[in-house]
Amino acid sequence: MIRYVMLALGGSLGAIARYAVASLIQTRVAAGFPWGTFVVNVSGCLVMGVATTLLTDRLSANAAWRYLISIGFIGAYTTFSTFEMELFRANSEGAWLIGGAYVVASVVVGYLALWCGVVVARLF
Repeated sequence: MIRYVMLALGGSLGAIARYAVASLIQTRVAAGFPWGTFVVNVSGCLVMGVATTLLTDRLSANAAWRYLISIGFIGAYTTFSTFEMELFRANSEGAWLIGGAYVVASVVVGYLALWCGVVVARLF
């Protein structure tokens, strides 16, 4: 039960942080490149690397903190950081083929799924 409370708390705060950071940046730069999302994704990856390493390798923290910070807050702040962490783990374990397939499949299949969603929604 506590894990769901931690996930909900971290997730709600992460979603608010994502919106705030992306909006703050995007309103201060020229339109065109999605700088707000880019900064959120990159900063989320940095924080994911630091937080996960500290919580699992250095501090041996209670799992509740991982649910709050890594999975909840950072996961809601940017799922891109979770994608990158999973890719890092695969590559760290020597599973380069799986890592490469994950990148290509995520980008290509993800784009195709989005495209299909747009097509289906436009039918209605």
